[in-house]
Amino acid sequence: MPVKQILNALDLLEFFARTKRPASLADIQRHFGWPRSSTYNILSTLVERGYMYEPAHRGGYYPTPRWQRMSDAIVDADRLNEQLSEILKRLAAETGETAIFAAPAGSYSVYLDVIESPAPIRYAGHPGVRIPIHASASGRALLSLYNASERQQILRKVKFEQYGSNALMSIKAVEREIDASLERGWFQSLHEYDADLAAVALPVNVDGRRLAVTVAGPIFRLGTQCDDAAAILRQVIEDRLGGYDPALDQPRSSKKIERARAL
Repeated sequence: MPVKQILNALDLLEFFARTKRPASLADIQRHFGWPRSSTYNILSTLVERGYMYEPAHRGGYYPTPRWQRMSDAIVDADRLNEQLSEILKRLAAETGETAIFAAPAGSYSVYLDVIESPAPIRYAGHPGVRIPIHASASGRALLSLYNASERQQILRKVKFEQYGSNALMSIKAVEREIDASLERGWFQSLHEYDADLAAVALPVNVDGRRLAVTVAGPIFRLGTQCDDAAAILRQVIEDRLGGYDPALDQPRSSKKIERARAL
């Protein structure tokens, strides 16, 4: 179960990211509807740890640069981040659509990095977005990297909802779509989680991390270009990550399917 105080602290940080200005205790209390004592406790704790300060006496509260230094230290320590970012930049440039790296987070897929399309009408996403893992091309690409037992454990936690006209409504339907995607050579979603969205994804396993690289855009533009987008995805992965599972390029037996899932 989510921890309420942690959720409140994260909501507070996102509040400042949106407003970009100091806020008083009363401002924050009114915005969130929190009890005054709870609001004060959160703010005073963050002040004590150096994550919040008062720009002027009674001038309200605002986050300190410590947040950025902590996040920079975490990101900079992972050498993979720069490599993944370069892949997304190339994908966005060559496809003209939004490029995404996603990873599993329980029964969801979560965006790690996003480069948005420059087109006026585009799919807008940002790091931290979570989507039910069964309900998107990226999520099913991630599921294909698990063995059958692991995948069943995840799918039993999924809540099946009719998000769009093509939404998958059972574990069997998800398994069939994963098999069909492996045979086709890429994963796609059309009119599924978002009625106006099309997406193409491929699974990759980098340094033991299960990841999915995805191109997403409006259905009217990307919907008829999925095979072209998949070809670009595959080529970029081969160029930047030193190869791609060749078994995805040809029809496969059930043994090949299980081997690809285990990569």
